Amino acid sequence: MSGIAAIAAGPIFPVLAPESPQAEAIYDLGVRVVLVAAVIFSVMAILIGVAAVRFRERSGRDATIDFGSHRAEVWWMLGPLLVVFWLAAISAKLVLTINAVPAAHPEGDPAEGGDRCDILVTGHQWWWEVSYPRTDPKGGPAGDSGAAITTANEIHIPVGRRLRVRVESADVIHSFWVPQLARKIDAIPGRTNHIWLEANRPGEYQGFCAEFCGTQHAWMRFRVIAHGESEYRGWLAAMRRPPEPGDGAQAALGARLFRSLACIECHALEGTGSTAANGPDLTHLDRRRILAGGAVVNSPANLAAWLRNPGQFKPGSKMPDFKLDDERIAALIAFIAPGFAEADAAAPPVGAADGGNSSAGESPR
Repeated sequence: MSGIAAIAAGPIFPVLAPESPQAEAIYDLGVRVVLVAAVIFSVMAILIGVAAVRFRERSGRDATIDFGSHRAEVWWMLGPLLVVFWLAAISAKLVLTINAVPAAHPEGDPAEGGDRCDILVTGHQWWWEVSYPRTDPKGGPAGDSGAAITTANEIHIPVGRRLRVRVESADVIHSFWVPQLARKIDAIPGRTNHIWLEANRPGEYQGFCAEFCGTQHAWMRFRVIAHGESEYRGWLAAMRRPPEPGDGAQAALGARLFRSLACIECHALEGTGSTAANGPDLTHLDRRRILAGGAVVNSPANLAAWLRNPGQFKPGSKMPDFKLDDERIAALIAFIAPGFAEADAAAPPVGAADGGNSSAGESPR
């Protein structure tokens, strides 16, 4: 597809702008099927038109009925059968290729035990947990400890490198789908599925939950951000470094509130000792690009609005409303997102992240 067509199709019909070998194969098959169907439709429409004109009843002549012959019937059956078998063959080949479970230990990769993957994605109501297992830091950029990384609603990948993604669910059935990069894969409680994820060029690609999973299913979106190799390694190194702690009395108050309000019972945050996973891991929250499953951009104003009244923006969310005042909201932001500490959290909200709901502060879950 041309660059202009891809840009036009991407935001509205992302499946028409494939950006990975897997998505391109699916797109090519779709084009073939549509073209064959269009030819068949055109032939049948022409034949029906000819029959309606040539054999219709005319003045002084009854309508003509041609019952054909057995030989003609055989030929009319043979043609469609060949088309059907051909479509079935190319479809089966693609399905078998795409559905092949990525090898846990590709050739040349020593087995390390367990079900190794490059990225672990876990679906929750209504957000995506994204984990990068611990890796060998040798050869990585300075400051890269090789420690595991956990984030939410964002997946970062290197361009041109195929990563093995394990997909799971923590509650109900979800469906992981990045239309421009890969097919759908279900996230099923108690079961593990795998999929390849790869991008041809740098950029941001929208992902969705494609299986209805509850009240806020529509805002269970995520982004895949594809980087050049050096930029990707830099991102890994930055995420593996401990976050800069907030300074001053405001951040200290936020730390106390994080514990006293029971935030620590649902959210993990490096430095607090919490490993809870009922809500998103808040480590490096200020580095993320979106909140609320893609409903809004990540900003101090949107985060403050969410903390002020979660139920107003995401009914059914598991985040309780603590009736926080502006002082406690500012303190919490100074602690959990110190990069936002100097920004004005009372500023007007920024608007929707994905061209959808423009309400501020929808759930970072």
